[in-house]
Amino acid sequence: MQGPDNMSISPTLMWTLLAAVILVCQARLNTQLDSKTGKRCMGNLMRLSLDKALAVGNQLEVEAINGSQRVLLTPALAAQCGYSMESDPWGNTRIYTSLLGCYVHNTDTMFHVGLKLDMFNLTSPEIVSHNVQKTCSYSRWAQREVLCDRNYMEVSQLLSEPDSPTDPKAPKDSSVKDDPQMNALPGVTDILHPEPITMVQREAEQAGYGAQTTAQRLVIRSPYHRPETYSEEVAGIPMEVLRVSVYYSAPAGLSVIDLSAACPIGYLVAHAPLTHPLVDNSARLTELYLGMNGQRLDQSLLSVRGYSLTTRDFNIVVDIPLGAPDGYYKSHAPEQQYHVTFSVEPMLEVLWKASNGQETRYKVLFPITTPLMARPPQAYDQTVAESRVFSLLAGTFLQDVELKNITFLSGTFSVEECVKRGFKVLHQDHPNGTRSFSVQLGFDEDVVRRRNPERLVTLYSLPLTLGFMILPELSPFSLSVELVASLYDVVHPSLSGDCDQEMFDITVAYGNQGSNFETFETRVGSVTLTAENAGQYYFRENATHFAISVPYSALNTAFEMLTSDSVRARLDVLLWDPTNKWPVGDLSLICYFPLITIQCFPNGSVSAVALKLESVPKLQLDRLRLRDRSCRPLLTSERSVLFSFTVDSCGTSRKFVDNYVVYENEISLDHRGWGNPTTDPEYRQHVSCYYKVDRSVVVGFGLGPSSTPVAEVGNGQMAVHMTILVLWPEDFPLPKFLQEPVFVDVSLLSSDPRLELILQDCWATNSPDRSSVPRWDLIVDTCANPEDLYLTELLPVLSDVRGRLPAHIKRFVIKMFTFTQESIPSDQIHIHCDTVICNTNDRTDGACKGQCQTFPVVFHQVCTHCRRDFGPLLHTDLL
Repeated sequence: MQGPDNMSISPTLMWTLLAAVILVCQARLNTQLDSKTGKRCMGNLMRLSLDKALAVGNQLEVEAINGSQRVLLTPALAAQCGYSMESDPWGNTRIYTSLLGCYVHNTDTMFHVGLKLDMFNLTSPEIVSHNVQKTCSYSRWAQREVLCDRNYMEVSQLLSEPDSPTDPKAPKDSSVKDDPQMNALPGVTDILHPEPITMVQREAEQAGYGAQTTAQRLVIRSPYHRPETYSEEVAGIPMEVLRVSVYYSAPAGLSVIDLSAACPIGYLVAHAPLTHPLVDNSARLTELYLGMNGQRLDQSLLSVRGYSLTTRDFNIVVDIPLGAPDGYYKSHAPEQQYHVTFSVEPMLEVLWKASNGQETRYKVLFPITTPLMARPPQAYDQTVAESRVFSLLAGTFLQDVELKNITFLSGTFSVEECVKRGFKVLHQDHPNGTRSFSVQLGFDEDVVRRRNPERLVTLYSLPLTLGFMILPELSPFSLSVELVASLYDVVHPSLSGDCDQEMFDITVAYGNQGSNFETFETRVGSVTLTAENAGQYYFRENATHFAISVPYSALNTAFEMLTSDSVRARLDVLLWDPTNKWPVGDLSLICYFPLITIQCFPNGSVSAVALKLESVPKLQLDRLRLRDRSCRPLLTSERSVLFSFTVDSCGTSRKFVDNYVVYENEISLDHRGWGNPTTDPEYRQHVSCYYKVDRSVVVGFGLGPSSTPVAEVGNGQMAVHMTILVLWPEDFPLPKFLQEPVFVDVSLLSSDPRLELILQDCWATNSPDRSSVPRWDLIVDTCANPEDLYLTELLPVLSDVRGRLPAHIKRFVIKMFTFTQESIPSDQIHIHCDTVICNTNDRTDGACKGQCQTFPVVFHQVCTHCRRDFGPLLHTDLL
């Protein structure tokens, strides 16, 4: 046996099969080859089947065994020598060998096929080899045999014995001697296309054709789409045709044999012409068989599998239903759109008998693949809202489709990453060869969008894109879907509140819309609560609640009503959803807080506090006056004023009621010189002081000169009192913000008009001990400390509402500050003073020359964030 002379072909053209890359463990090839291969003789073919378990992840090389030689079968050499291979996407492989192939040991009735299989993995240097040997017996040769395989056409002709020139089966003009050199076929070949092209055997083999003889047959083989072949339409079926005349020398002289082969090409319906260019019109059809994958099927199998084989007009018609068990579906994704095809390889075998008795056997192995059939992926939303879990079912697909990743709004995650995040991603293979995928994840995952179309309704939406991959081609496609579910599950925050003597205490329970106070806007009065200002409201929180405490005197409360001993204040708290523009909770808390607005002193002095009430929002407090319009407020802030006067001044009237003498005045708005009055209600606040009259005394008096009293020198004790001036009575410590004014009043507890109080030195410490450190001087040698950045200001005292003598009183104001030790601020300061009491008639003592004077300051505001505790000044941070 000899093959073509050009069998030495570049290794780069190796005939290999790279099997489908399917996620299955690699087979142990050296132990499974025998059990995973199948060898079967099928007429003039031998089929070798390899199970997909062998091919998964491996590369296969096939060599033909030619005696002691091994010939690597490249695709070109395989078509030239009668070998073909077919593999489905899952790695199931079939190798067909023509019994008339180049490297088959041939005795015309017994045929021995030898193949060597080399399997290796690209990631491993190990190569597993296996020799396959199979002997087939085939004696039913027709005088002419035509074989149409997937990659070649083959035609063989029986050669007549020389002593039987009249043999009806002998070809015309043939005379062949039983000469061993016949196998060498040293003659000349004419290939008609349509004009003859003359080649010697070597030239024909170099052109890709196969030409050989056996003991009894002449064989010609051609790959498809050669320059010397041509197309011809027969009964509407396109055929590729090869016509060859072989000339050779025989003992009787030069002889010629005409050979031809015609095979269907490029046709998607299993039709074959009933009449054929290989036979004349007188030939009749004597045998007709249908098979699959090279193997004949009997009539019972044809019926069970739904196949039919009929003759119709000029055609042989094969009907094969889609999804037939001998075929397979395959996925495709042109332009990332999911499609499928169905492929099947029917075998048609026909025997014609001509009128002269010559038989022609025609066998076609014709793979058929349907056009692309669109199968748009379907997504089924199986979400049950009450379970709070999104559930998506996608499918169905073929089992060569894998889910590779899922894209959410926040990014793309592989299936493994999704599983690590707690998502449930599964696939299910069905008995009919399809596959579906399911994805489940909870409503609370961060990839889920939420919004509230109504106050109590949450709309959950999950946009996602499933990224698929088709194996082994690694062709991608995707399916985008948005799942939507709604629930009446909104639990809004709840608000509750209470009051103590100074504070509104507000508590907010978060609900289920967020566990952070910044989930919604919290509006405390007219101020929005933020991380920056939360400290002003003594903010505290935990996982379920947050709470604030707001002084009733804070600017964001509302004063509704004022009595002589209390004020009715209101705090409005609103929780606002800025996204949906609606309120999610609110509370208006109204409480009475103790406040002495009028104080009547035994010495006839009166102090009265006026507040800006909500009912007169445009009230200008600095325009408030007593009946005597020249009597202005002593102290003014943004929301309150303090009047101080005596009962015999500022237009105060007097009347007697039973055993009481009643002094009355009124605080009202001075409209003089202020243009048009506002539309606000008229502001009037009545001030009354009741003094009980429990006895009447008749006093006589006379006029006369008085002698000058003489002071007697002696020893004794005198008391000095220091207080912090506030708008209303307070306890210590007093909370103060940094740089907030602190008014200090130092008075001598004496009624002797000849005495004067002088502040010698004043300083501050962070403890009650006057000698402790650190220490900061406020007044030094009767004057403000010149080294203080915020200079202490000494205030003039012209009169006193309590009836004290101005010389007995010293007042000054400082800016609140704090000590810092090791970068940690102290939260308290204590003020200490050394005083000198002087005789106004004797200024010889240097300290009695008078208090050092500074420029007067205008009082603008008093503390509005005060707590009543005993103790020192308490520093309060703004943040």
